[in-house]
Amino acid sequence: MLELSNHELRVDILDPVADQSRFGVRYCTGGYIYQVSDRRHGPLLSGPTFPDSFNWFDGQGIPDAFNLGPLLSPSEPGRALIIGIGDCDLTTRAVLSFCNWEISAEPTRLTFHTTQEAHGRRFDLTRVVSLVGRTVRSLTSIENNGRGEVPVRWFPHPFYPQPEGNELIWLNVPLRWQDGAGYRRLDNGFIARADGPWTDGRYLALDHDAQAPLALVQRHPTLGLVSAATSYVPAFFPLWGNAITFSWEPFFERTVAPGQRVSWWVDYSF
Repeated sequence: MLELSNHELRVDILDPVADQSRFGVRYCTGGYIYQVSDRRHGPLLSGPTFPDSFNWFDGQGIPDAFNLGPLLSPSEPGRALIIGIGDCDLTTRAVLSFCNWEISAEPTRLTFHTTQEAHGRRFDLTRVVSLVGRTVRSLTSIENNGRGEVPVRWFPHPFYPQPEGNELIWLNVPLRWQDGAGYRRLDNGFIARADGPWTDGRYLALDHDAQAPLALVQRHPTLGLVSAATSYVPAFFPLWGNAITFSWEPFFERTVAPGQRVSWWVDYSF
């Protein structure tokens, strides 16, 4: 496990080699934030099975994923390069070979860099996790150094513990949706649980009119309120939660042409 820390927070980040048993074909293996802990209050993040167990599919903390945009092999059915993971067999959900990360450490940041190549595509992927005060930034950049376009479909999956009340999250974007799927909209603008406690997973794809990057305020059982912000306007934007955890997933979608470089980030403030 790798670590960033200051006098207020500690950020635990999975080591792509030493913690390889915790990875599968879903979450990016470089820059995987496993836990953020407050010096006084302890762990601040959760997961679908936290704290009883861990598995690579459900994950915990703040993983992020490129797996819904696999770069499929033109000749081998079920074979794909997944950005940030490696060569994968989608049929058996197995990683055939992990990508190799170069890691550089500074007092306030960890940088992960890898080059991946397959099916006429070649690109550099950089992931940077930094800690400034009580804000953790997760930054991603992709530079296309190959001949073919690189389609990117990425989302963060931060897992917060369920708050004591039903209020969950406030967003700075106009929303169009009808109450349902276990969620309802309150007069104060918060999205809340419509019933509870939940005993199963509750999923809702938001219909939104975002024209600017996101600002989010999240209820937290220990800190009261935490916040987050993105550098990008979300495309697809679902919510998910179960009895233990609640998560939001604003998708970043872009096609990176040869010679192009694209970067984006999410700030998590505690």
